[in-house]
Amino acid sequence: QVQLVESGGGLVQPGGSLRLSCAASGSVFSIYAMGWYRQAPGKQRELVASITSAGRTNYADSVKGRFTISRDNAKNTLFLQMNSLKLDDTAVYYCNRAPVVVAHHWGQGTQVTVSS
Repeated sequence: QVQLVESGGGLVQPGGSLRLSCAASGSVFSIYAMGWYRQAPGKQRELVASITSAGRTNYADSVKGRFTISRDNAKNTLFLQMNSLKLDDTAVYYCNRAPVVVAHHWGQGTQVTVSS
């Protein structure tokens, strides 16, 4: 049974930084491309960053240059370093496979609130 547990969210001022983590268990984490998704109130969930098993990354235009996705396959952990945060980055952030998610792998997510 795969479990994805996100952590690291919080309240931050515009321009601040946060580092999110996603701990994966019950699966062969290293062979899959993974992604960070977010869902803001009233909006659809969107993919913001992804990373292949080989470490190749891709970003949504809205976060390019500000967010960095990385992974530690030895620890089955996915990271998202978020810098220069904006009000529009406020959302619940989730991890899952990318670009095709596994529906029953969604975790609880971690809330990121950017506010002055």
